[in-house]
Amino acid sequence: MTTKSTIARALLTGAAIAAMSSQAAAKPNSQLTIADDAPEAVKAAFAQWMAGDSPSGRKDKCYGIALAGENDCAAGAGTSCEGTSTVDFQGNAWTHSPKGSCRFIVTPEGPGSTAALDRNLP
Repeated sequence: MTTKSTIARALLTGAAIAAMSSQAAAKPNSQLTIADDAPEAVKAAFAQWMAGDSPSGRKDKCYGIALAGENDCAAGAGTSCEGTSTVDFQGNAWTHSPKGSCRFIVTPEGPGSTAALDRNLP
């Protein structure tokens, strides 16, 4: 195998891994609701997401909405990434939600946020 083909294979493998890992893995949970004052388009996107459709296109990085172990990434100090949150609705762990929906998502612990929250920290 030539150096050129080895490099090409490595680049293709890396691209495939990057494409697979860029997909939002975390799912919504049944404790999430959408605020009554959310726009109709946001309500529709939220309903589709809750029904199991992955958010397509642009997404919100929504903090404080995941159950323990069900975040997409960033779960604060002492954790690494996907699935590493340790507390339900952990304020420094995020999950992708449909674009524009985060500020209207409500949990039993309060609203979601596009910035890390100081609530439910382990």
